[in-house]
Amino acid sequence: MLEPSNNDELPAIPGKRYFTIGEVSELCGVKPHVLRYWEQEFTQLKPVKRGGNRRYYQHHEVMLIRRIRQLLYQEGFTISGARNRLGESAIQEQENGVELEQCRSTLRQLRAEIAATLQELRA
Repeated sequence: MLEPSNNDELPAIPGKRYFTIGEVSELCGVKPHVLRYWEQEFTQLKPVKRGGNRRYYQHHEVMLIRRIRQLLYQEGFTISGARNRLGESAIQEQENGVELEQCRSTLRQLRAEIAATLQELRA
């Protein structure tokens, strides 16, 4: 098992759709019981549960677990602090999404204006 300070040595995440708790444990350097605990503490972490109550994590959840691990083990956050930081990240992503949509809208308008100008020039 990796020490908390060795985040640089984490293996690459394979291109699979689902990962078992054992695979995620190895990919993130965190023991399975810690992953189950984090599921209770971080509402964003919700693996798919199938027959026999087995957990299957998706790629974005593996990335989230690595981020949680970084916040707790490397940056020294408490669980509550890490939860707040992840919430701030989500808010920032939403704000970036709004800005992106505004940019897309402006681009659509510019394209329409350029197309109209081209038609006028061709006529």
